[in-house]
Amino acid sequence: MTLNILLTHAFRFIIIRFRWINFRLAKLIPLVFFSVLLLSTVASVFLMFILSVQGGFSLQSVPEGALAQALVIGTLESVLIFSFWALAYFIYLFFERYNNSLKYEATLRETELNNLKAQLNPHFIFNALNSIRALVDENPAKSKEAITQLSHILRNSLTSDRQKLIPFMEELKTVKDYLGLESIRYEERLKTSYDLAGSSESFQIPPLMLQTLVENGIKHGIAKLTKGGEIRIATKIDNNSLIVEIRNSGQLVEKRTRKTGFGVENTRKRLAMIYGDEAEFSISNENERTVLTKIKIPK
Repeated sequence: MTLNILLTHAFRFIIIRFRWINFRLAKLIPLVFFSVLLLSTVASVFLMFILSVQGGFSLQSVPEGALAQALVIGTLESVLIFSFWALAYFIYLFFERYNNSLKYEATLRETELNNLKAQLNPHFIFNALNSIRALVDENPAKSKEAITQLSHILRNSLTSDRQKLIPFMEELKTVKDYLGLESIRYEERLKTSYDLAGSSESFQIPPLMLQTLVENGIKHGIAKLTKGGEIRIATKIDNNSLIVEIRNSGQLVEKRTRKTGFGVENTRKRLAMIYGDEAEFSISNENERTVLTKIKIPK
């Protein structure tokens, strides 16, 4: 038993030292086979030697052919033992490498998600400050109100900065603060409405995602219209998934489809990284006057 433990430790050292786990099966299988055969032969010969030294038998007293037979039987028994050990150890190594690769991939995805989310704050703050700057001279009182609303948005942003997902109603509160800020700038040119399913509050969504898409609708839709337009946010539940629909006045021009805004590409990447194929995202012209942005998020 002690000899087998020592031999398997030596075998383990060789496997790790020469990185056998990285070999292809065509190379790995013969290596393991011959290694197991060699270890088994060494174990059997050494066992015979120990028994002889201890007086268990004398080589001269063993009938002709019996020694070879005993050696073969002992070697086969050792082959079984070392084969099971090698199989179990390589299964362990493969699972360990698989788990490590999953952890590494998760770390990369988490880092990229944080980078994507971090890009949203400067982008949003820049646009918000531009809105406030336009108010400072013409309406100081409203600019103060806008600064207060911006502080609320930033506070919510900071509290959710390290979260992958936040409650839908918390994100909606940020959206309402943002629309309140923009309504000061656009005045009667911006109208808002909400039609929310009662159970929407039980869902979670990525922070700043909804706000970014609303901002995209204003920047690329309503801001380009002389008479302004409307932002409508609606939710419904379908097969245990939250469907968010954002409608804004305007048109999605075909040649500008790839440049509909920073928020669109950011949203696609974040949804794909968090939910994979389970989430859906689309943006298109619903009719001649309205652009529909639609998100489907699993619970």
